[in-house]
Amino acid sequence: MNQRDLFHSVAESGNNPCEKIPTLVEPSAARAALTVAQEFARLIRAKEEAGETCVLGLATGSTPIGVYRELVRMHREEGLSFRHVTTFNLDEYYPCRPDDASSYRRFMQEHFFNHIDIDPAHTHVPQGSLDRAAIPSHCADYEAKIRAAGGIDLQLLGIGRTGHIAFNEPGASGASRTRLVTLHATTISDNRKLVPDGRIPMQAVTMGVGSILDAKRVVMLVLGDHKRDIVRQAIEGPVTTEVTASFLQNHPAAIAVLDEAAAGDLTRSHAPWLLGPLELQGRAWDQALTRQAVIWLSLQAGKPVLKLEDDDYTRHGLEELLAENGPAYELNLAVFRGLQATVTGWPAGRPSAGAAKPEPRRVLVLSPHPDDDAISVGGTLARLARQGHEIHVAYQVSGANAVSRDFLQRQLDFVNEAAGVFGAQNQPTSVECMTPAQRRTLATAVRRAEARSAGDLLGIPTGKCHFLDLPFYQHPLRETGPDDVAVIRALLDRIQPHQIYAAGDLADPHGTHRICLGLLETAIREEKSAGAKWVAGCEGWLYRGPWGNWRAHEIDRAIPLSPSEVMLKRRAILRHQSQRDETPYLGPDNREFWQQAEDRTREAAELYRRLGWAEYAAIETLARWPILPGNPV
Repeated sequence: MNQRDLFHSVAESGNNPCEKIPTLVEPSAARAALTVAQEFARLIRAKEEAGETCVLGLATGSTPIGVYRELVRMHREEGLSFRHVTTFNLDEYYPCRPDDASSYRRFMQEHFFNHIDIDPAHTHVPQGSLDRAAIPSHCADYEAKIRAAGGIDLQLLGIGRTGHIAFNEPGASGASRTRLVTLHATTISDNRKLVPDGRIPMQAVTMGVGSILDAKRVVMLVLGDHKRDIVRQAIEGPVTTEVTASFLQNHPAAIAVLDEAAAGDLTRSHAPWLLGPLELQGRAWDQALTRQAVIWLSLQAGKPVLKLEDDDYTRHGLEELLAENGPAYELNLAVFRGLQATVTGWPAGRPSAGAAKPEPRRVLVLSPHPDDDAISVGGTLARLARQGHEIHVAYQVSGANAVSRDFLQRQLDFVNEAAGVFGAQNQPTSVECMTPAQRRTLATAVRRAEARSAGDLLGIPTGKCHFLDLPFYQHPLRETGPDDVAVIRALLDRIQPHQIYAAGDLADPHGTHRICLGLLETAIREEKSAGAKWVAGCEGWLYRGPWGNWRAHEIDRAIPLSPSEVMLKRRAILRHQSQRDETPYLGPDNREFWQQAEDRTREAAELYRRLGWAEYAAIETLARWPILPGNPV
């Protein structure tokens, strides 16, 4: 958007009849955060030139971190000053002291305020440490301070998976003001990932929907595949108290800025043909969009692809496709052949004529956490091992944060019993007697042992399991740096793989998958720039975690699993016993990981059956990774 007014730019970008909040879709999360940060900087500078105070409404959580990082960079490198800025945050947990791990005051200090030249007296966050009796007067005073400051010039929002803005959960009135609320169970589960011990209060002091709508301008920033359904409801659905973000439809100057993943369920993304001629949208019926449309039609009409007729196309808004590329039979056949080509039992290539096994290839699987490989592509790994390929699995982070204290105590009890057998002495008897570093080291050891055990079951030798322990995972703010990239580059240079499988799951509620993929992409680009020969011949594949499948038109490779392979995969997942415990990192789904994984692969098999393919017990799906096109086999 450069330095143009973001709001006018979005308003002028076109009139989409389905979108009731003007929306900008950026190609990546980083680009979306940069766009919003640039608008904040533009407003701050304009206000300063006019001799006025800039009043900003700020949000917390994982979504705005990229915005704050960019604003801090602008302050350090471009001289952006916050001396004439006043801020008001949306909410704070209750009860909560400012120095608690879950505190939003602490979050803002660590991610933003401590790194800029803002006057601390001009930063306002609701107080979560007051006596309950004092909360009503504090809420009224908070509203009064906003009015006294002249109102909020620009309010930054995210959106929760329940559709909430701030902590206005389903049922909140559009006229609600700052008050004490009880949090939805989904919100508590989602927000635990930002707190080291996973413990957050069940209530919060929050600005109301009415308070937010009083802002002069509002920008809702949403990132990630896991938000796409609620984004569609908020932007394209009716105004309802069940999705409080939908009240932004009534604001005269509210916009949404999304990355492509978050926009995935908007009509412009999943069915743009319903918005009119593609030429008027700057698009054309290329092979990818044709495939997407025909698969969509098959599922909408409830017919296998090869049974679709001309009338199905016209009744579902695809007259233009039919006119340009019809008749239906030819369209159906082309798309079905494409689906047919995705299915293979030889993930790294078929044997040559007369050979029992294919030529061995070096395969590298990048697993963000120590169990993502088994959960997501366990069947594929077992197949690759059985077919004689050299498989390496690199675990990018320790996963120590996801081991509960109760599980650690049970491990410590075992250590003490074993110590008695071997005559060892001076072992701690309780995790409470251990230092945080010792607890982390023990948790790391637990996750490594589980990963080795699962790998052994799938046919991966212990010596081919690599524990990278990327430095960013130890950083309280999850900041990445050259050291992370250097670790990955060293591994790539040592293995020089023919295939790489990486976690492309942007629905990951931890955010770790997104960070790990970004670091891997940076490492590959640097290897390519350095002239590494292995890059040119390497093909890349992205898998999804337990939080969702690739959509049908996104699938480039489908590996069918037999019932026995499904059971082998389940056994490998169950080797990760620490993850069967009640940890704060499992997300909102109460099913165990093996259940999520099996349901996901069954759903993929059912999807292919509905499209007219053979019926399988399960299918693991992959998408081609453009950064490593290689020569797919």
